[in-house]
Amino acid sequence: MSDWTPEAGTPPVSPPEDVSTPEGVSTPEEPDLPQGGPVADAPSFEPAEPAPLGVERTPTGRAEVDALLERLADADHLPADGHTEVYEDVHRGLKSALTSLDARPAGDARPAAAPGPPRPGPTPAYDNTHDHRS
Repeated sequence: MSDWTPEAGTPPVSPPEDVSTPEGVSTPEEPDLPQGGPVADAPSFEPAEPAPLGVERTPTGRAEVDALLERLADADHLPADGHTEVYEDVHRGLKSALTSLDARPAGDARPAAAPGPPRPGPTPAYDNTHDHRS
């Protein structure tokens, strides 16, 4: 960038009206572009339409989990900002399914494991920082 400015009263310089190419000098040709429309091979900056990712889901054998994993296919047809709701829903369901594995079945009458005697903690290390001679 230049800080040069014309002096006051100096008229601006404009190119001559008729600029012709001298004989024997070639000029680069401009490519043929369609009039009034975008170039066919120009990249589009618009977001792509939702499309399935094609990820195969292997059945787990647990109907509840398989149904949740199938729910992930709903995200294939949503724009990216709609994926969060599907993922959070599936996450809640999978977390619930895992938590239910820790719970005892309703008909299990066995008592909970009784706490045993306290386990001894680690033996304190020998303190060799002091002189223990008497």
